Amino acid sequence: MTNPPVERPVPPATDPAFKPADLGRRFGALVIDWVLCLLVSNFFADPVRDGWAPVLVLILVYGFFLGLFAQTPGMYLTRIRCLSWSDGGRIGVPRALLRGVLLALVVPALIMDQHRRGLHDRATNAAMTPA
Repeated sequence: MTNPPVERPVPPATDPAFKPADLGRRFGALVIDWVLCLLVSNFFADPVRDGWAPVLVLILVYGFFLGLFAQTPGMYLTRIRCLSWSDGGRIGVPRALLRGVLLALVVPALIMDQHRRGLHDRATNAAMTPA
């Protein structure tokens, strides 16, 4: 008895039919994640007075959820995911943390290429895809 072959996702870099996640879903996911970060940071700081607290939580949420599950809670709800551009797998915790730091800077996310990959995606070799 043999097991059926495991079907691996096609890496976005080599997929001629690659369709990136649309900007509305990406923005919606970010808004959901930001609200969750504001709520969580409220447990240990005042998010209004201590502006660093929700940003720190956002970076940690991205590092944990993207690194291990390829989706933050907001991405799960908006049905998108963040995959490795070159192999289609998860990006891992270190790259997810870097992506979170760059996203917190805002400007890298605004500069996109033809595949809707911001500088934060290109720096971490990532792509946003529909789930």
